Amino acid sequence: MKQNHLLTAGVLCLTFAAASCCRQTPAPPEKTASEPVSLKDYGAEPTVLNIETYTLSNENFRTALWTGGNLQVTLMSIPAGGDVGLEQHHDIDQFLRVEEGTGQVMMGDSEDNLDFVREVSDDFAIMVPAGKWHNIVNKGDKPLKIYSIYAPAEHPHGTVHKTQQEAMEAEHHH
Repeated sequence: MKQNHLLTAGVLCLTFAAASCCRQTPAPPEKTASEPVSLKDYGAEPTVLNIETYTLSNENFRTALWTGGNLQVTLMSIPAGGDVGLEQHHDIDQFLRVEEGTGQVMMGDSEDNLDFVREVSDDFAIMVPAGKWHNIVNKGDKPLKIYSIYAPAEHPHGTVHKTQQEAMEAEHHH
């Protein structure tokens, strides 16, 4: 009887081993024609999109892409030599990702002491804790393409700032 259990266990082990070594990784879904990019605020609706495509398509200084009750995604295009603008979000953590371009990130505890300085380029992620002063300067010769996640939301639903000047003026109104 004991031999039957051992034989059964051995057969099961071999079966599982054979099945796992022969298992193929499923093929990735086939790419279909890319959907047209519609740069708008999708609100708090369920949304799935290719964030890289949307970020690279954005030509505005800032475009709100998705604004929910507790989180917001914005797209930014910082011109060569330009910057995001020195700012501080008291109660908001921020995540930024560089999709394209090169820049310099500066952060610190006061606006005149930005002692955390890092160079960034394609695929870099930047995490800004609430309360930190910060700025990002485009050090390249083409627009710096970034997407940013605020938690909670920072800008009103549907925000579009074509230029940094527009963004600065809007900041004084909210």
